Amino acid sequence: MLTSQIIFDRYQQVRPRFPKVNLKNVTIDIDSLLEISDKIDAFVFDAFGVLNVGDTLIPGANTRVDQLRQRGCAIRILTNAASYDRNGAIAKFKNLGIHIKDDEIITSREATLSHVSNSHWGVIAADNDHLIDLPETITRLGDNPGDYDKVDKFLFLSTADWTQSQQELLMAAMRRRPRDLLVGNADLAAPRDDGFSMEPGHFGHQVADHFPDHVRFFGKPFPEVYDLIEKSLPDVPKNRIAMCGDTLHTDILGAAARGWRTVLVTQDGLFTGYDTQAFSAQSDLFANWRLARI
Repeated sequence: MLTSQIIFDRYQQVRPRFPKVNLKNVTIDIDSLLEISDKIDAFVFDAFGVLNVGDTLIPGANTRVDQLRQRGCAIRILTNAASYDRNGAIAKFKNLGIHIKDDEIITSREATLSHVSNSHWGVIAADNDHLIDLPETITRLGDNPGDYDKVDKFLFLSTADWTQSQQELLMAAMRRRPRDLLVGNADLAAPRDDGFSMEPGHFGHQVADHFPDHVRFFGKPFPEVYDLIEKSLPDVPKNRIAMCGDTLHTDILGAAARGWRTVLVTQDGLFTGYDTQAFSAQSDLFANWRLARI
C-alpha cells in the first residue's frame, strides 16, 4: 500500500533524473491565494490534490478560481494526467464545475505526443481510451508477450488497466531488445478518494532504473509542459507566474526550476495529515507560499 512517506522516499531516490534547483529555505504561510493576487499575474493549478481528489471537486476551488480571474489574473490548469485525449481532459474539468476555457488546460499528454514520431508504437493506455490522437501504427499492449517484441518503441499513458504481470512483460521485452519508452505522466502516484493510485511514473522509473538512456518522462517536473504554459502567456514574466500544487518533487521543483513562484497546497493531496515542513527540510524543497486549500 502506498503512503505519503513511501512516495516521497521514491521521489528522493529518482531525483537525480529531475531538473536541478536551489531554493531558499523559507516558506510563508497564507490562508488564501487572494492574499498574493497582487504579486502574481498568472496562477497555474495542478489538478489532483488542488482542484479535485479523484472525480470530486475540492470545496471552494471553483469559487477561488473565479475570484482570481475577476482580479485580472490569468488561469491555467497544468495536469500530468495522460489517460484522456484533449477533448476528454476538457470534459473532465468542466464536469467538475470549474469555469475554464479550453485553451487554458495544458496536459502532459500534449507534451508527450509532440515527440511521438512515425514508428510502430506499443501503447499502454486505458481500455476506454480510443487513441484517436496517436499515429496510425500502434499496438495496444496487454497480456500477449509477442506484442511487446514486434513494436519499435513504447508509449506509457495510463495505469488504469495495467497490471504487475504486464509490467514484467515490458521489462522482459526491454531486456531482450532495449527501446525508447516515453512516459506521458511523470507522477509516481495520485491522491484518490480511497488512497493513492500508482501512476505511469512509478512504472517508468522502474524501467529507467535498468535502462536510463531509453526512458524519457513528460509532465511536471520536466520542461516540455512548462514550455507550453509559457507559450500561452507570452507577456507574463516568469516570476509573476505561480504554480499551485501538492507535490514537492513535481509541482514545486519543476516550477521553481523555471523561475516561477510556487504555492504548496497541503490539505487534500500527497501530504494530507502531515506537517510539510519536515518533508521540505529533508528534500531542501521549499515553496514560496503554503496553504491548506487555495
